[in-house]
Amino acid sequence: MAQNHDTLYDVAIVGFGPSGAVAAALLGQAGLRVHVCDRMHGVYEIPRAIALDHEIMRVFQQIGINDAIAPYFEPFTPSEYFGADGRLIKRMTMIEPPYPQGYTPSLVFTQPPVERALRERVAQMPNVTVALGTEMRALAQDGEGVTLSLQADDGAGSTVRARYVIACDGGSSPTRAMVGIELEDLDFDEPWLVVDVLANEKGLAKLPKTSVQYCEPDRPCTYVIGPKNHRRWEISLKEGEDPKQAATPEATWKLLARWIGPEDGELWRQASYRFHALVASEWRRGRVFVAGDAAHMQPPFLGQGMCQGVRDVSNLSWKLAAVLKGEVAGEAAERLLDSYGVERKAHVRELTSRIKAVGAVICERDPARARERDARLLAECGGTVRDTPRQDVLPRLEQGLLQREPNSARGTLFPQPWVLQGGEKQRLDAVAGHGWRLVLDERLASLEPRQPAPGCVRIGSAAGSLAEAEGVLAAWFRRHECHAALVRPDHYVWGVAADAGALQRLLDEWMGQLG
Repeated sequence: MAQNHDTLYDVAIVGFGPSGAVAAALLGQAGLRVHVCDRMHGVYEIPRAIALDHEIMRVFQQIGINDAIAPYFEPFTPSEYFGADGRLIKRMTMIEPPYPQGYTPSLVFTQPPVERALRERVAQMPNVTVALGTEMRALAQDGEGVTLSLQADDGAGSTVRARYVIACDGGSSPTRAMVGIELEDLDFDEPWLVVDVLANEKGLAKLPKTSVQYCEPDRPCTYVIGPKNHRRWEISLKEGEDPKQAATPEATWKLLARWIGPEDGELWRQASYRFHALVASEWRRGRVFVAGDAAHMQPPFLGQGMCQGVRDVSNLSWKLAAVLKGEVAGEAAERLLDSYGVERKAHVRELTSRIKAVGAVICERDPARARERDARLLAECGGTVRDTPRQDVLPRLEQGLLQREPNSARGTLFPQPWVLQGGEKQRLDAVAGHGWRLVLDERLASLEPRQPAPGCVRIGSAAGSLAEAEGVLAAWFRRHECHAALVRPDHYVWGVAADAGALQRLLDEWMGQLG
C-alpha cells in the first residue's frame, strides 16, 4: 500500500457531504492542513435537505459562499397545521423583522448546487487536499495521531496521517463503528415516503400557497413549498404497506392524487425511509470525532437535519483550530475538545425531543385522541390560532464552555445586526470577524478592559463605535439586562456583564477556563 506520510495533516475528514464540506472550509480557512476523502466522485444530485435557517447562513457567510448560493434560496412559507376534521389548529411562521442574524430566519433551498458551491470554495484552499472516489477502510490511533487506510475506486491503496479525524460519513458511519461509538435510540421509528415533484404551471395552480401539515389520523403527511417549482411531500405509510411498492411511480402518483396527477409535473425523487431519532452515546473517542448524520438522526418535522450537522462542525472546528495552533494547551485543550460532545449532544437531544413533540401533534393515529389534540391546541390559544415562530423551538446551549453563572443570554446565539461603516450597511461579522469578540454597548463602549481580552466591538455613538442600522443589538442588551457580551467564534454567547466590575470578573473567568 502506498504511503502518504510526507504530509502530517492537522485534520482528516471522512465524508464530503454538507457537514464534511463545511468542516473542510472552516478548518482550511483557519490555515490548517486538511485531508478529505469521500467514496463518491460528485455531490448527490437528488435533494435531501430542503430547509436551512439563519444560523447556517451566517456560517456560509463566514466561509464566503453566500453570493454564489443566493439564487438557490427562498424564504420558507408559513406552515399551517390542519387537524382531524380539516380545521386550522396551529401555524408556524418567521419572527418579524428586523431579523436578528441579518438573514431571513427560515429558508428553503436546492441542495445539490449549494453543495457544489461549498466544494468549489474548498477547492480554492491550497492547504486542503480532497480525495474523491476514495473510501476509508481502516484506522489506527496512537498518542500522536491517527493513521487512515484508504482505497481508491481503482483499487489503489494509500495511508494518510492526521492529528485528528472528523467522521462525517453518514448515518451508517463506518468510522463510528470502527472506533466503537454506539447510537442511543430516542424512541422514534416510522416508515414514510418522501416525494419531490417539479410542478408545472397547471400543477402549481392546484396546490396550497403555504406549506401544510395534514394532522389526519388516517394518513399524516407534510407538504413543503420549495424553491421555484419544487414541491415536497412526506407521506406516512400505514402498517402493512410495502415501502418499496409505495416508492414506485404508479403507487406514488396514487398517493399524490388528492393534490396533483402526472399531467401536473414530473417526479424528481420518491424514496421510502424510516424516520429515526438517534444520537451518538459519545461524540469523541480519542482523536476521532463524529459529526452530522454520523452523530445523530432526527425526524424531519422542523427541517433541522442539515442544520444540526453544520452546527456540529461549526462548534468543533474553532476548538480544533485553537488546540492545533497552540492557543489552548494541556488539560485546558482536552477540556475544550471534550466540550464539543458535551454541548452538541445535549443540544441535539433537547431539539430532538422538541421535534418529536411536533411529530406527536402531526402523527396521532387515533381519531378520538386526534380530536382531543385539536381541541386542546385551540383552547390553549383561546380559539384563535396565533403565529408561532419556528426559531422559538430551538434550544440554547446549557452546559459546556460557558460562563458559570446562568443568565438569559448565556448559551444563546448572539445577533448579527446590520451596522454602518463608512456610510455603508454591513453585517456585523464582516466588520468584527469570527474569533472571540467582546461586544460593548453604549454604556460601556468607552471602557478599556484590562488585558488579556478578545477584540473589542463597540456599539453606539462613542468614538470608534459602530452605529447600528436597525437597533437589533440595543434591544438585545435591554432584553438581557446587560451591557457587555463575550461571544465565542461559533457566535454563541459565552457570558455577559452588566457593569465594568462584572466585565472584569467575566474576563478573568474566561481566561481561567481556557487556561
